[in-house]
Amino acid sequence: MQKIFVGLALIAGMAGANATCTGAGAFRYCTDGQGNNYNVQQYGNATQMQGYNNQTGNTWNQTSSTFGNTTYHNGTASNGNSWNGSSTSYGGSTTYQGTDSRGNYYHRTCNQFGCN
Repeated sequence: MQKIFVGLALIAGMAGANATCTGAGAFRYCTDGQGNNYNVQQYGNATQMQGYNNQTGNTWNQTSSTFGNTTYHNGTASNGNSWNGSSTSYGGSTTYQGTDSRGNYYHRTCNQFGCN
């Protein structure tokens, strides 16, 4: 799902492949064997996620909204810093751009041949 690319990266890093989820449709609650958890709520063109890292006690959140072929993402990382970005799909490519939680700008375009 390219629509929540950034969020999936956060979830993958937090819960790994061992996450188990309950719920269906517009609300899901997931946890892993290490006490980390997150929930996903979907409504209309928006998705909200909130998570908890059991090792650090930190929380994080992300909101994603899709309009046409662009999804806008923003949130607060577990370090307390805000970030924002977008992913735009066109043809066989997707462009990701924004500012990460350390204030660094990123921009890359990916297609079936890789990313640049």
